[in-house]
Amino acid sequence: MTDRLDNLRAEIHATIDGLVCTGREAGVQVAAYLHGEPIVDAHAGVADTTTGRPMTAATGVYGVSTGKGLTATVVHVLAERGHLDYDLRIADVWPEFARHGKDHITLRHALTHTAGIPALPADVTLDDFADWDRMCGIVADARPLWTPGHQLAYHAWTFGWIVGEVIRRVTGRRVGDILTEDVAAPLGVAGELLCGVHPTAQPGLARMEDGNLSTMLEAFAGQLPHLDRVVPPGVRPDATLATRPDVPAVGTLTARAAARMYAALLGPVDGVRLISPHRLRAVSSPAVRGTEWVFGRETTWGLGYSIDDDGSFGAAGSGGSLAFAYPRWGLTVAATRNRLAVGDGDPLQHLRARIRDTVAASPG
Repeated sequence: MTDRLDNLRAEIHATIDGLVCTGREAGVQVAAYLHGEPIVDAHAGVADTTTGRPMTAATGVYGVSTGKGLTATVVHVLAERGHLDYDLRIADVWPEFARHGKDHITLRHALTHTAGIPALPADVTLDDFADWDRMCGIVADARPLWTPGHQLAYHAWTFGWIVGEVIRRVTGRRVGDILTEDVAAPLGVAGELLCGVHPTAQPGLARMEDGNLSTMLEAFAGQLPHLDRVVPPGVRPDATLATRPDVPAVGTLTARAAARMYAALLGPVDGVRLISPHRLRAVSSPAVRGTEWVFGRETTWGLGYSIDDDGSFGAAGSGGSLAFAYPRWGLTVAATRNRLAVGDGDPLQHLRARIRDTVAASPG
């Protein structure tokens, strides 16, 4: 096993060095944990192509929906402590949310993307996104598109405010604060798992740039009739949005911190375990399956995490970041990049698969 892991690390380093040297990528991070121990921690390239500032293991990278995994983890840590129940009716703690017949929507519906309120107003802006109370007001006033639980629809943006406001109403604390203080700090990665970034920390983040993401999102909007309802043109998850790391419902992370967080969901990491084995089985098991409303694909969700066919759970963000856990092997993998692209063979997904396959093929 040691030789396999040594070879794997060498291969990962060579691969990301090659991606940078050929100009395909600007900066990349890849990390993996196995049974609570780091087995890969690699980075290459630059965090900012305009200055040449290097990408390091500690450079925060805008992760878009990879942040959903961070928010879901906060929910499960709070549930583990008895502060939250998945079947909590949201309107019981957030009365304004009950408008237009939303009084029976539960936290479980929100976590599984079956709440029925994935859409946003067509004229919503990035300035709106940076105003937590305004966005919560918009969500509270939304009309459900169907009865909760009847349709799977990716709540691309609304997920963050629905779940985050439930957390705030129950605990009096913002999701980003709990993530920092109760998840990242005990794991020794404070400042590397963030929902919203304080202005003083923003200069140290990776500078995101557009590969083909904007072009592809425009094309998708013409092909997918519901996309603009869920992701209006003014708030598409592209490099423009990445200039606003103050948006509190969007995740910013390092690969090493995300891999470490997921490892602490699977088991102890330096004595820190975030949830019990019983809860791990509950949150990582398929909760809903079906044809998803926005993209029209067969999709499986657990409680806040996407469930893939290989048995992993986690989240991936538009443009390339990802973080997943494999309970079967005690493995976690995370990767980031700062050149946003889709439909390009996705080298980070290939690296994820390479790490998974190496571990799966190893005895012991």
